[in-house]
Amino acid sequence: MNAPGGDDHPSGGRGGNAGPGAPGGKGGPGGKGPGGKGSRGPGRPGGAAPRFARPLNAGSILGWTALSAIVPGVAHLRAGHRRTGLALIGVYAVLLLAALAYYLVNGLEGFTGLADTDAMLTVVVVASLGALSWFALMVTSYVALRPNRLNQQGQILSGILVGVLCVAVMAPFALTASSVLEFKNTVHAIFPSAPDDPGIAPIKTADPWNGANRVNFLLIGGDAAGNRTGVRTDSMTVASIDIRTGNTVLFSLPRNLQHVRFPPTSPLHKQFPHGFMAELPNGGLLNEVWQYANDNPQLMGGRNKGPRALMDAIGHTLNLKIDYYMLMNMFGFADLVDAIGGLKIRVEQDVKWGGHFGTAGTIKAGYRRLTGEQALWYGRSRVNSDDFSRMGRQRCVIGAFAKQATPAKILTNFSKIMAGAKRLAQTNIPEPLLKPLVDLALKVKNAKITSMQFVPPDFWPGSADWVKIRRFAAKALSDSVKPRSAQAANVSASPGTPTAGSPTSSSPVTAARPTQTPTRNGSQKTAKTLEELCGL
Repeated sequence: MNAPGGDDHPSGGRGGNAGPGAPGGKGGPGGKGPGGKGSRGPGRPGGAAPRFARPLNAGSILGWTALSAIVPGVAHLRAGHRRTGLALIGVYAVLLLAALAYYLVNGLEGFTGLADTDAMLTVVVVASLGALSWFALMVTSYVALRPNRLNQQGQILSGILVGVLCVAVMAPFALTASSVLEFKNTVHAIFPSAPDDPGIAPIKTADPWNGANRVNFLLIGGDAAGNRTGVRTDSMTVASIDIRTGNTVLFSLPRNLQHVRFPPTSPLHKQFPHGFMAELPNGGLLNEVWQYANDNPQLMGGRNKGPRALMDAIGHTLNLKIDYYMLMNMFGFADLVDAIGGLKIRVEQDVKWGGHFGTAGTIKAGYRRLTGEQALWYGRSRVNSDDFSRMGRQRCVIGAFAKQATPAKILTNFSKIMAGAKRLAQTNIPEPLLKPLVDLALKVKNAKITSMQFVPPDFWPGSADWVKIRRFAAKALSDSVKPRSAQAANVSASPGTPTAGSPTSSSPVTAARPTQTPTRNGSQKTAKTLEELCGL
């Protein structure tokens, strides 16, 4: 029988010298006494919490759980689950570094692939998985912090607030998926799924522009008001874009250009061999071609051939092949301007707007930020103005939108822009061309944009010199691909002076200076940049 205090004594002392609960005793209750070798300390069953950790209250649990939404894994580290916490932080860091590297290497161009339909669906799936992953992260972070140690009131309150936090962290993923789906639906509503025009070649993935060096878009501003029948093409501008550089020339044609010709391939060539309604001295306007073709399907060989007829007429006039067109309802354009926060434009002189007498207001001269409605009327107002002045203002509005609709503004106001885009009337740009088109648009934003309009006194719409129009259009295209320094040498000192190197000029070269105003008529022997014309 062992003496009291021996190895098997309940007090755990090895010998009689070790009393009950003596520090360092080996056999005492609970094993090694406090302060003995390998002590785990009170309240640490299984080594679950670090020695320095204090018991968490409800506020601390909520704070660490919320922090996990920003840095996944920190709540697990705080709870003592080091392997899990470090693994989560490592995966999150790798994903962030990969995204940053992708952006630094590819820039914004790297995200143009999202314009593809399959890529959109991929984004929706990834966003949905991200939402579920962050929901699971919040729940596991909360549970790891052991909220069951709180009193009942603390458990209820923290549980409710963590539920709200779960909804909050899932919201950005839900918004991303919703925005992409909205964009996808808008694309389907505007762009045909396949080329529906016999004049458009099938889109090849490897070469979407079919080996062309230049692509030509006809941009049409339509005014299909409720009190009018059909579509009135009030504004017609050709954007001719160099695919390699993005350099663009805008050709503005007056709506009252008379008796345009049609190419031999057009059904209307046989109907009007001498020009559109050449027998009418005051008729045959360019803005009547679209509706005439739609009203006479028996001549065009089918219904809704107005776009093709107008493309043929304008392409033959400029000696260009018009590849695609886009018609936008004027009020749809106003929505787009509002969506990007307005347009900053240099207004040369006061422009009254609203009705025939300008009773709605006045756009004052100077640098102004115009709302969508003001920008619309700035390009449309006829008060104390004429069609040619309107054309000058319209090209400035188009140019300002092209320059100021930055990717950041588009992403920030995505839903508003999609809502405005749905009011586009129609286009023949096929959906498979959308991604190459976005790539090209990014080039255009940083490229040189010049503009030329065929207006008096150099071009008279009632008796147009078709050969002269073609000659000057060809020269504008040639100048657009020259370096800026080389082109500056061909710009005249004043709008009325012929330019050196132009078909009618032999005058010495002088320094370039901007035209006096984009809203008044003046001689334009060569295309000028929008910076010169519009003060962009």
